[in-house]
Amino acid sequence: MTAQHLLVIGGARSGKSRYAQQRAEATGLRRIFIATAQAFDAEMRDRIDRHRDDRGADWQTVECPMTLAEAVAAHAAPDAVLLVDCLTLWTSNLILSDSGCFAATTLLIDALGQADGPVILVTNEVGLGIVPDNALARRFRDEAGIVNQRIAAAVPEVQLLTAGIALRLKG
Repeated sequence: MTAQHLLVIGGARSGKSRYAQQRAEATGLRRIFIATAQAFDAEMRDRIDRHRDDRGADWQTVECPMTLAEAVAAHAAPDAVLLVDCLTLWTSNLILSDSGCFAATTLLIDALGQADGPVILVTNEVGLGIVPDNALARRFRDEAGIVNQRIAAAVPEVQLLTAGIALRLKG
């Protein structure tokens, strides 16, 4: 791996996006935000707008709900830090489009291995709750858990965020 990559994992509203943004800004590099969210309703549009406002004008935003490996390959550079937010939404996009999560994650891991600059990836920990009551939700939980395991194994640093506090899991 040619650059130091970081996975930031935690529950909803745990502070992981803020932490990842601060880590990216601390690099002093040009900042590129790779957004995997899709605005299917007004609440999600508001959420996306709020995150964009929080980042400020110093960030370039790349919309990428599906082809994450390609976006990493296209934008990684020694003078830039990429912030991918988030792998959980990306996983749900893949599931809903009947795309293969395992193959897409393999491509992403390969892209990370070739990236010339640091990549910070944000994801939700979805395995700490109850077993979902329907097949789609169970599939999502399982796929997201596998994506998280594979990415965590592929990067040198993993931070768990809870209540706004980072706990180093790896690195």
